[in-house]
Amino acid sequence: MNELIPESKIDGKILFNEEDIYAPDTDVTEIRRKIGMVFQRPNPFPKTIYDNVAYGLRINGIKDKKKIPEIVERSLEDCGLLEEVKDRLHTSAIQLSGGQQQRLCIARALAIEPEIILMDEPCSALDPASTFKIEELMVKLKERYTVIIVTHNMQQAARVSDTTGFLYLGKLIEYGNTKKLFTKPKEKLTENYISGNFG
Repeated sequence: MNELIPESKIDGKILFNEEDIYAPDTDVTEIRRKIGMVFQRPNPFPKTIYDNVAYGLRINGIKDKKKIPEIVERSLEDCGLLEEVKDRLHTSAIQLSGGQQQRLCIARALAIEPEIILMDEPCSALDPASTFKIEELMVKLKERYTVIIVTHNMQQAARVSDTTGFLYLGKLIEYGNTKKLFTKPKEKLTENYISGNFG
């Protein structure tokens, strides 16, 4: 995401399937096919609901007129959105509520069948009812995908994650089983954050 920002600098490695995604010879297009991204604020394209979900399929060269509708429907179903929008698939996605837009963006990511789904504060702009639906969805998705979520909401992390990492000022302070990290953290800094002494 930083490749178009000339002053950005990256140190270290991020390994995906044992390959450094920042290596000069990495095919970033191929990486993007395998890693889906859901942003903090819903970002539906100014297209129909259907075309939002079909977009990734089309740019990846899928032209099968039977396959695309099947994948769109399955992706919307997986996100619990199909029942709500089935009669208006060809209307603007911008007309959806914030929670529906976020689930649409998740459906768009799922359509290309990534190996990993990255979610950056996916509920921060949503009301409690929409947050509940997204959290239910995350629990369901982790059965089939690796889901990595960034959140400042500790209760949410405790509810939906199996493994938690606590980062502070760009450093990984502690990492491990979510229940253990929240009930018996090894590091004092983690304990202070969890107990609300700062943050």
